[in-house]
Amino acid sequence: MIEMVINNIKVKAEEGMTILDAAKSVGIHIPTLCHMKDLFPTGACRICVVEVDGMRGLTPACAYPVLAGMNVETNSQRVRIARKTIVELLIENHPQDCLVCVRNKNCELQDLSERYNIREHRYVGESKDHAIDISSASVERDPAKCILCGRCVRACGDIQKIGAIDFTNRGFKSNVTTPFNKGLNISDCILCGQCILVCPTAALREKSHAKEVMSALRDKKKYVIVQIAPAVRASIGEEYNLPLGTNATGQLVTGLRRLGFKKVFDTNFAADLTIIEEATELINRVSNNLILPMFTSCCPGWVKYIEQNKPNLLGHVSSCKSPHEMEGAILKSYYAKKMGIDPNNIFVVSIMPCTVKKFESSRPELSSDYLPDVDAVLTTRELVRLFKMFGIDFNDLPESEFDNPLGESTGAAAIFGTSGGVMEAALRTAYFKISGREFDNVEFQEVRGMEGIKSYLIPLNGINVNVAVVNGIGNIKPILDEIENGKSKYHFIEVMACPGGCINGGGQPIHQQPEKIKKRVQSLYEIDSKMKKRHSHENESVNKLYKEFLGEPNGHIAHKILHTTYVDRKKILLGK
Repeated sequence: MIEMVINNIKVKAEEGMTILDAAKSVGIHIPTLCHMKDLFPTGACRICVVEVDGMRGLTPACAYPVLAGMNVETNSQRVRIARKTIVELLIENHPQDCLVCVRNKNCELQDLSERYNIREHRYVGESKDHAIDISSASVERDPAKCILCGRCVRACGDIQKIGAIDFTNRGFKSNVTTPFNKGLNISDCILCGQCILVCPTAALREKSHAKEVMSALRDKKKYVIVQIAPAVRASIGEEYNLPLGTNATGQLVTGLRRLGFKKVFDTNFAADLTIIEEATELINRVSNNLILPMFTSCCPGWVKYIEQNKPNLLGHVSSCKSPHEMEGAILKSYYAKKMGIDPNNIFVVSIMPCTVKKFESSRPELSSDYLPDVDAVLTTRELVRLFKMFGIDFNDLPESEFDNPLGESTGAAAIFGTSGGVMEAALRTAYFKISGREFDNVEFQEVRGMEGIKSYLIPLNGINVNVAVVNGIGNIKPILDEIENGKSKYHFIEVMACPGGCINGGGQPIHQQPEKIKKRVQSLYEIDSKMKKRHSHENESVNKLYKEFLGEPNGHIAHKILHTTYVDRKKILLGK
């Protein structure tokens, strides 16, 4: 430990700590734009500059280590003038469209402008003019709003290890773009949206389906149904200043009914259905020496990744559709027949924590008789905007229950929203199907947590099954290398593209606070622990669905409706 002074406050800091972290340890806030926690600092934006005794120039707090006896001023007049000038220059090279911007009131550049009392345009000159990239089904890119902080580049390259975007050119012509400045739709982008979560402005945003949903709600011929993913209920409360991790399921159901949806169903129903299908598929592969290991297929970002990068391994991916696609398929087949509704008139909306679900819903492989399983996907953020537009005060909403029969679910389905949740739910049911009894401890702590790769060995009726959980697509390469080299010990592997799982999906409320993720995860595990039924095979509505319509799990009808095929996107990207 060393001793130093920050703003006349004596501070004890660890050797090697940055000035930024030392200041934060005593409650002193230093603004940043380029800084990302746990990544090597770049000091590029210079918003975090401070004044250090004995140094001629201002020092970037995010990149400079503390020294014994150092005396730092974080808010001197010189510092304030420097920061204000930087912000003014950024603003003058930025579209002046805050009133119509999707990030209005949730923009870091806007916040800094307010903080430094910027009330006039002092620098006038040429500004950037770039076309908006709307080529992808999920993410839009507006280079004119980019402030070159580099956070999206680091999220994509350093964390996700995709590298779909990077800096190009120099000086005034500097830009963040895709290789050869082509559209995101033909880049290596998997549309996970992690770049959106770290973007301080609206240079990156989701492609909105709000207009399509509102149009369907106005169409009296349409029977509009909505479903809610597990992760949404644990995060939407943040947008209304509710305590972190608040389970807002009841208010969500009420709010969606007030928007005009005919039925409000729970994607967790289909999560239980997915587990029945996926566990059956795993048992069949293990018992009959078929292709192993088997990967989960619930995450469309992961599926897109393997289609683009390792299409030779697609046989290892479960053929099960993701839960919301299964729900949509059941709604337009079983439910439509049961209720006497023409499937052509059913419009299915999914409320998802994910951006790549928009791409997934547009896949031709996820449709039947030219009808998509899901017609539109709204992110958590888009739903909040709709509630505001329709004058719905979320905080005052009473709680209500999901509609049935596609509203029943178990605790196993709730934990789908976090890394390790799909694996844990599958193990609970796979163990029962093989052994005929429940596992002694329903909670598999070994697959929980935020580690990049978690592994566990579980004895299933005399067979030792090795499982792994990959948390974040940036951690998948060693697993794929082992499989290609014939050295993989695993039987079953869960992959979630977003760090932390769907709970930290690209469509969730934007923040820069890791503790929010932990609270969201805790909320889902609490939902599970309070449920009377915690195994997917205990879902009576799912069991009834098999008896009345699907027949046997993985049977002919189930396979036709609930399973899918994949595409070699490497050939598509290469134009073959």
